[in-house]
Amino acid sequence: MVWGMSRPVIGICTAIEQAKWSVWEQPAALLPLSYVQAVQRAGAMVVMIPPDERSVGEPQEVLDLLDGLILAGGADIDPASYGRERDPQTVGTVPERDHFEIALTHAAIERDMPVLGICRGMQLINVACGGTLLQHLPDRLGHQEHRRVSGSFDGSDHDVILTEGSLAARAAGELLHTTRSHHHQGVELLGEGLTVSGVSTLDELPEAIELADGRFVLGVQWHPEADLASAVVGALVDAARADRVPE
Repeated sequence: MVWGMSRPVIGICTAIEQAKWSVWEQPAALLPLSYVQAVQRAGAMVVMIPPDERSVGEPQEVLDLLDGLILAGGADIDPASYGRERDPQTVGTVPERDHFEIALTHAAIERDMPVLGICRGMQLINVACGGTLLQHLPDRLGHQEHRRVSGSFDGSDHDVILTEGSLAARAAGELLHTTRSHHHQGVELLGEGLTVSGVSTLDELPEAIELADGRFVLGVQWHPEADLASAVVGALVDAARADRVPE
């Protein structure tokens, strides 16, 4: 992609939520500012991408505008997307967002575009590749350490062991990586072509997955955008920058 600017362009998929600002309260396309700031700190421009029904059938039209794609955190993925019945703890699903992001992920993988999935985004990559999810980790693991305080990263730090030589390890810059997590779902059956490249020291839950044959398709269960010391978002931007045509 050629643009009249030197910065790579990173698209970040947004949530659809009821929001209030000034005197208004309406449905809104939302993205925590921490995602935007993390990408900007890494030297890239952000384009926010809300769900677009037409682009489900024509995802390349969106990707033609971008150098890289971030699948952000947010609501639970509709279990119908991976052929499971809904667990009572699976709430707030937005199927139109799921369909749109799955289509974008397929198309981005096809064109070998750099993709980073964060929290829900990691789960979305797994579902897009044919995998399934554990819908409520406390029921399976017997603890709530992956989401200690709802709506906050307070006390959320825990370590993840990354596989030597993996994309996850290169992106993080280390093999034992301290992370900030806030999730109650996780990878169950791994999607086709994916490998687990990071596991939690709490319980060996998969915390990083990547596409074995991809140049940069990485999912992390933690939130690097909420950690000023993290190099993960910067690694995605670096991969996107490498694709730009010199002016």
